Amino acid sequence: MDKEKVTHSLFKNREGILATMHKKEEVISPILEKELGIKIIIPEEFNSDRYGTFTGDIERMGNQFEAARHKAIGAMDLCGKTLAFASEGSFGPHPFMPFVPFNREIVLLVDKENDLEISGMATTTETNYSHKIVKSFEEAYKFSLEAGFPEHGIVIKVRESSTDQSEIIKGIATKEKLENAFKYALRKSDNGEVYIETEMRALYNPTRMKSIEAATRDLVKNIFNYCPECGWPGFKLIDRKKGLPCGWCGYPTELTLSLIYNCNKCGHSEEKFYPNGTEKTDPGNCPYCNP
Repeated sequence: MDKEKVTHSLFKNREGILATMHKKEEVISPILEKELGIKIIIPEEFNSDRYGTFTGDIERMGNQFEAARHKAIGAMDLCGKTLAFASEGSFGPHPFMPFVPFNREIVLLVDKENDLEISGMATTTETNYSHKIVKSFEEAYKFSLEAGFPEHGIVIKVRESSTDQSEIIKGIATKEKLENAFKYALRKSDNGEVYIETEMRALYNPTRMKSIEAATRDLVKNIFNYCPECGWPGFKLIDRKKGLPCGWCGYPTELTLSLIYNCNKCGHSEEKFYPNGTEKTDPGNCPYCNP
């Protein structure tokens, strides 16, 4: 059986709905259309903000994967289709380096016709994600330039905790709009300070767009990875186990010992040891031999 032909038969010539209103199709559509042979449709009346916003005025609907799933299903229901794709990003401190900003992007495929759900992911520290409390326009403008302004957009809020949309100015991409937004927020402020943050919506953040593109390519890679049990696409890496032993003392190191793969279709899991082709590592990587 030619598994790639099976995959193409699942998707080729179908219409896939991309659940976005922030121009993510610029990086997602070309990859999916080329690799899967589908036609991507952008629903005109779809409002992705109802599933959550980065500025906090609308709480995200569940965790990152749940929000993406809600988007995909919502877009399918809106258009009456059975295949949809959705992207969801998260930003915050790096899990192991708290002072380093971290971005995780996922792109999710939901196929009702074939009962499939497959995701791709990209993680990176290459993000301009940042925020600050400022007291003057000069401070605000300096922060903006350091964040990649005006190619990257800016958000001004009256205060960090603002959730009222009248206290949040989004999509700022010119110096004039930045100054006007700062003055507006300062007039509404009760302490002479305003809150400024990077605009993380994809259409205002080309750095994030690169991560979304990388997650899309990871999705395609996972689609063309087949379950050894049922043969369906989507056999994907879900976890890494540390503990590759030292070549001198055998002590488990922080390096990868095995990879865990799982099929979302039939539930089959498989652990693959020594993914880097070696069963032991150099003593230089050992916390005991090289403390």
